[in-house]
Amino acid sequence: MIVLVLNCGSSTIKFQLINTDDEKMRTNQDKTLVKGVIERIGSESVITIKSKQSVKKTTQPVRTHAKALDVILSFINEEESGQKIDAVGHRVVHGGEKFSSSVLIDEHVIKGISDCIDLAPLHNPANISGIRASQEVLGQNIPQVAVFDTSFHTTMPESAFLYALPYQYYRRYKLRRYGFHGTSHRYISFRYKQIKKIKMDKMKIITLHLGNGCSACAIENGVSIDTSMGMTPLEGLVMGTRSGDIDPAIIEFLHLKEGLNSEEIFSILNKQSGLLGLSGITNDMKDLVDEVREYKDRRANLAIEIFTQRVKKYIAAYLARMNGADAIIMAGGIAENSPYIRKRICENMDFFGITIDDSLNEKTVGTEGIISKKGSSLPVYVIPTNEELLIARDTVRAVNKQ
Repeated sequence: MIVLVLNCGSSTIKFQLINTDDEKMRTNQDKTLVKGVIERIGSESVITIKSKQSVKKTTQPVRTHAKALDVILSFINEEESGQKIDAVGHRVVHGGEKFSSSVLIDEHVIKGISDCIDLAPLHNPANISGIRASQEVLGQNIPQVAVFDTSFHTTMPESAFLYALPYQYYRRYKLRRYGFHGTSHRYISFRYKQIKKIKMDKMKIITLHLGNGCSACAIENGVSIDTSMGMTPLEGLVMGTRSGDIDPAIIEFLHLKEGLNSEEIFSILNKQSGLLGLSGITNDMKDLVDEVREYKDRRANLAIEIFTQRVKKYIAAYLARMNGADAIIMAGGIAENSPYIRKRICENMDFFGITIDDSLNEKTVGTEGIISKKGSSLPVYVIPTNEELLIARDTVRAVNKQ
């Protein structure tokens, strides 16, 4: 089955065209045919398309998501000689308590996604725009599937997802921790199961998705029992431009001292904080590491120290939560490509049985592998995430189930 995977933002569409089906899933023979991104939808857009044959980058006016999808389809036709699309899989950020698994999209599902807009005002409207654009351009006969970032975490118990607020706010507004990056954490745990040849119900691991957005997840018996992100992706670890955990009284303090309204404050917390705010340089971890190595920049080093210390705290918390773990698994752009950051996260954690093999760590870049010393009581793995592949596979399952 040829699946078009779409990840739609307010002004971007990331996509992959993936060939997968039940047989390919079993043998790991899935193939990515074409992938790319259209940025700055609504103006002069930047279009990047990658295939086996070439990498193309161009610009042209793209006013709407539907027009962006037209552009994507024209490139697919050019690269794959009119390859027929059998189904579309959409990444949807927030499914609230309504959606605990991936589902075929109909008007009822779209309404459910719309009902969650209050919980994800920056993401769900864009996801709906992508769905509507696909229906408009591809027609109603092509099945479409919604794969939710939050669904993997619907297994969390009340003790993990409730905030210590008056209970009526949960009853009225479903104000609770939902967690995100669920597609990534689920893929990582599935791949670990394959590597270790174990059953999901025998699994007790800590997964770390470390990229521009970051989250940690405690997985026991194959399901999420706790995660660092909250009602929104702002809570938890320090990220590229997000603050992560803060004292909520800071919001009132900034309002009183700086005269900022709530929209301005949350813009600071989401877009000007994290690594960018701490370093004053960039939100790109690679650049910060270069600044530390070449110039010993104090604030770049401070940003890295706070980032890694926060990850350590969540590892320790989840080890206590689960009374130990079988492994720690790192994924995401930072974790997959920065031995330096992995080492700083894991150093001085030998009390927990975490000891890194420097040679293994240095050579594990953008690839899968174990980076802890032989005999470590708590092994550390790097497993590159592949959210798009999981979305494609979920799409096949949902279509076949129908």
